[in-house]
Amino acid sequence: MTCCEVERGLLSIAPAPDFGSSGRFYAAYTGTPAAGGAEGDIHIDSFRPGPGGGAPFREPILSVGHAANANHNGGQLQFGPDGDLYISLGDGGGGGDPLESGQDTEVLLGKILRIDPHPGQSPAYAIPPGNPFASGPGRDEIWAYGLRNPWRFSFDRASGDLAIADVGQDTREEVDFAPRPGIGAVGGAGANYGWNCREGFIAFPDPEPACGSASGFTDPVFDYPHEDPENGSASGCSVIGGYVVRDLSLGSLYGRYVYSDFCSEKIRSLGLPVAPGGHASNDRSEGLSVTRPSSFGEDACGRVYVASGSGTVYRLVGTTPAVCPPETETGPTGSGSVPEQKVFPGQKSQPPRLRLRLRAHPTGTRLTILAQVAPCAGHAGDRVQLNRGGEPFGSKRLDRSCIARFSVRLRGPATFRTLLTGGETIRSPRLAVEPHKRGAG
Repeated sequence: MTCCEVERGLLSIAPAPDFGSSGRFYAAYTGTPAAGGAEGDIHIDSFRPGPGGGAPFREPILSVGHAANANHNGGQLQFGPDGDLYISLGDGGGGGDPLESGQDTEVLLGKILRIDPHPGQSPAYAIPPGNPFASGPGRDEIWAYGLRNPWRFSFDRASGDLAIADVGQDTREEVDFAPRPGIGAVGGAGANYGWNCREGFIAFPDPEPACGSASGFTDPVFDYPHEDPENGSASGCSVIGGYVVRDLSLGSLYGRYVYSDFCSEKIRSLGLPVAPGGHASNDRSEGLSVTRPSSFGEDACGRVYVASGSGTVYRLVGTTPAVCPPETETGPTGSGSVPEQKVFPGQKSQPPRLRLRLRAHPTGTRLTILAQVAPCAGHAGDRVQLNRGGEPFGSKRLDRSCIARFSVRLRGPATFRTLLTGGETIRSPRLAVEPHKRGAG
């Protein structure tokens, strides 16, 4: 057995939000025992440049046991519009979910996870406020469940909506969808997408016992069969999820979700719904094919790429040249110059925002308040001030991820706010907290 048997190997890479200044990226992969754990376990690690430009330095974040079967690893990594890291994991492999992972919220397999990584610290990640199982039964890391092999998912860079392409069993392939509930937020918290009680829109013929009492499934917005209907509609064996196109040069593809299938090899697109409970519309072939497509990608300018199993990477090109504003540089903030955030046609420049998040400790009286600036570019190293009850409490510099952490002890209800000064003062919303309770600003 090797690291890359069947579906094993490198699964996904995601640059850190401050990659331009830190060089840090995150990788999901199946490892050998040398990585820690058993052969085939899934690892999510941070890597940053070594001293003097040497080999990247590995900082483990999270490992998930996956030794039983070599398939259904999932493994996509994406930073969401809320700044947290989202991770997709398959059900552990085999056929029909023999590990009964899909409906079990006490295991991480068959899920979308959401964490706040803290490379080089112990623990190496925190649970963001709002994770649906953090205050009751179920693993704190879980964001959504009931998935078979969510090999690829993506966020719409314009709307923040979440689309998940979940590879089916013998009959159907599906696309799941979670529209954002608000600016900077991610939808789908606690959603149960049905596996292995359901496959696409239909009931799975051999469900696990837990399906007898399960309900409240979130149906896909689109599914298609394995058998070719021979009328030009979608068919295949393994959906390869892509992105909502935001490259204006691609004309009528703009605003549509592109995807493919490993067996049919055709590039197709559809319109995602605009509200919860809707269905996808106008699925169509784009008249393009890629040999054994394995993944889609999107660059900082919104241009879309397709990776082929032949080792070739293609880019979708329109009849007019794609416009990508050149990177400009701001002054050094202690770690060299940082690229400014890019602005695309039709998109307004996004001013920096300051927000607060809360990390409660088991005692209920000690907590950590995190102040984060986004977009981060140009603000790493800036100083933020924490006010308590309107009075200065302390100040700290933002780290490379534009986060400052304040440790606070509560003896009664209190309100907090942070300020970022330097030119125009930026204030966060107020955060009201009480002992033994969590809040979010």
